[in-house]
Amino acid sequence: MPKYIDLTCTLEPGMRGVASDTARTLEDDGWNATNFHLYSHSGTHMDAPLHFGVTPQTLDQVPVDRFFVDAWLIDVSGIGDKGLILVKDLGEVANRIKEGEGLLFKTGWSRFIGQDKFRSQLPRISRELAQWCVDQKIGLVGVEPPSVADVENMEELTTIHTLLLGAGIQIIEGLVNLEVISRDKVQLIALPLKFKNSDGAPARVIAIENP
Repeated sequence: MPKYIDLTCTLEPGMRGVASDTARTLEDDGWNATNFHLYSHSGTHMDAPLHFGVTPQTLDQVPVDRFFVDAWLIDVSGIGDKGLILVKDLGEVANRIKEGEGLLFKTGWSRFIGQDKFRSQLPRISRELAQWCVDQKIGLVGVEPPSVADVENMEELTTIHTLLLGAGIQIIEGLVNLEVISRDKVQLIALPLKFKNSDGAPARVIAIENP
């Protein structure tokens, strides 16, 4: 039987960009309902090219088949604070990965969700690796931190996002539970909220390990 692993951060009020309030109650209205207030890049989320003005494409315009991909797990959990992930960190996967497939980088960083260092000290994709992904026509890059690049360095942030998004590479940020994956390659399903003209959106991301 396949093994299904939820790689999605659970959203809850108090998280960065997440709030909610009561819309209806069972006692007063006959049913329970909640208003959600979400930043488009909160929790586990995906970026659209519009996010950095690379192209006008919004996330709701991305063809749905791009949300299904075979992805390789890259263990860089020893990289440390503000570490740069390099092409050499891919190991043999660099020779085995095929055009259109994805890369998931396991850093263990999701354990710092809610702490200041989750944003300020995050490990990130190097320019060398971003360019390699473009050259190899990689389909998707997924990371545990809230960004693939240093959010406190606008030049780096813009460069890395522009390289990846400009090449049509899907970006998923804020992944969790990568340590649960036991295989080096999984089927990945990443389904963002379909919001018109969105620069990004929270997504439900599932890994499937086939026997």
